[in-house]
Amino acid sequence: MVAPPQEYGHTQSMAIPKIKATFSLDLDTASQLEELAQRWKTSKSEALRRAVRKAAEAERPSRLDAFRQLQASMALTQEQADEWIREVRAERDAWRSPWNDE
Repeated sequence: MVAPPQEYGHTQSMAIPKIKATFSLDLDTASQLEELAQRWKTSKSEALRRAVRKAAEAERPSRLDAFRQLQASMALTQEQADEWIREVRAERDAWRSPWNDE
């Protein structure tokens, strides 16, 4: 029987390109990093990568928020939006073939 491949990070066989970097951490942050690594049963480098990814995701607006910001930036009146919807529906109806009942 062949043993399943070990997982390294988020891949099974390909190496992830890495950049060596040096950071200065205060004692509290270094201690918290150590605790996270132990809790997650991973290296401090991997714990740091996960923490940075999570922080970056938290800063990024959700898709819905981004969509709402886009809508607000267009400053359409309700009448303009309704007209746009009518035009889109008419274009969709024009593209439907008469023998397609979908």
